[in-house]
Amino acid sequence: MRIALLQDTASVLDAASNLAVIGDAARRAREGGARLLVTPELFVHGYAPQRLRAELEPSAVESALQRLGEIARASGIALIGSLPSPGDAAARGIDAVHIDADGALRARYTKTHLFGPDERAAFVAGDRRPPVVEAEGLRIGMLICYDVEFPECARQLALEGADLIAVPTALAGDFPQITSLIVPTRALENGVSIAYANHTGSSDGLHFHGRSLVAGPEGRALASAGEGAELLFADISPRPHPAAAPGIPGPQTSGSGGDGAPAQADEDTPDYLRDRRGALYRDWQATMKH
Repeated sequence: MRIALLQDTASVLDAASNLAVIGDAARRAREGGARLLVTPELFVHGYAPQRLRAELEPSAVESALQRLGEIARASGIALIGSLPSPGDAAARGIDAVHIDADGALRARYTKTHLFGPDERAAFVAGDRRPPVVEAEGLRIGMLICYDVEFPECARQLALEGADLIAVPTALAGDFPQITSLIVPTRALENGVSIAYANHTGSSDGLHFHGRSLVAGPEGRALASAGEGAELLFADISPRPHPAAAPGIPGPQTSGSGGDGAPAQADEDTPDYLRDRRGALYRDWQATMKH
């Protein structure tokens, strides 16, 4: 499946303008053959945690979500967008939503690892397991920004069979190691593709360097952006058959051999999910001295 990532500058508390950018990107993505568009963290209302808490009305969140559905339906493309949780500002988290091409909400995820004092003062961390949605032959999970820097989050989605992890992000400042090292490593160690969509430009005193990235299951960049506005495309496949792509970690007993039997993994090939010892790690944690 072809996916697209939006990298652009959001206007704080100007949902109409930001949704217009998403709508234009959705149209161009669909024309380019994409079936899914991933947008940056809080792009709908702009990344400004304290201002969103103080100034954003609950009704504005609901209407923006409805508009995302309309954009998806009109463009014929699924969207992964990000906006605050609905409801009272004091209980809001940072959400990612998966909306299908018919405009229906398929999944919602609330960011579990808030970054920095502004986010922690403005939002409430989520505690629900990130969902996995099957669409267009892929199993798609969602994380948000800082979440992907914790190995446990991507590993959880990989264990649940995700082929692709979509990560709306708002990476400000100069942290090149996130896209050059951490995101590719998460993809490699879990045998998944990761779509990491960042803002660009300046917003509310922050400068975003872009560098959005799609990392494949070998840890290599399938597509990468520079620092300016860009619509990035990449083709994503389900977790590969081991015979077709040796050396890629992941569940390598899926698919079938020539006689219809399950394919067998090459024991000499690293496979981090197959070879992990989950029960042992749980025992270690249970006996840790705190």
